[in-house]
Amino acid sequence: MSFHTPLFAKRGLLAFTATAALIFSNIGFAADTPASLQGATVVDAAKAKSLMDSGVKLFDTRVANEYAEGHIKGAINIPYKEKSAKSPDFDASQDSFDLSKLPSDKNTPVIFQCNGPECWKSFKSAHVAIKAGYKKVYWFRGGFPEWKAKGLPTE
Repeated sequence: MSFHTPLFAKRGLLAFTATAALIFSNIGFAADTPASLQGATVVDAAKAKSLMDSGVKLFDTRVANEYAEGHIKGAINIPYKEKSAKSPDFDASQDSFDLSKLPSDKNTPVIFQCNGPECWKSFKSAHVAIKAGYKKVYWFRGGFPEWKAKGLPTE
């Protein structure tokens, strides 16, 4: 007696596999952010801290509950509400970011940060700020994870 998988079981497995692939492709398995962003200066934790020590404001673009759980000391939370693709050519019109919370003087330096290279919120917020005319945009790509790993002050 040989074992044969019934046709409906094969179809069920195929449907399950396709559904799982679709689900996982939409929840956080996107590629890391690019290593650079035209119009922004990419900084590491040490440079971000140095800029902050000189008075530059750092904007944490994570959602409010992530910010509440812990953030860089002195960071200002402006959540980037993201619905667009996690891609360098994302459509910012699908997203929401309150530019009015940034300094009104577009020559004022600003730093954007989120949850590291796999988080697109700071990349997107920096891009939106550049498109809005901000001239001195710093993108702290390593974000909160890098900051914590360096033992720098958090709240």
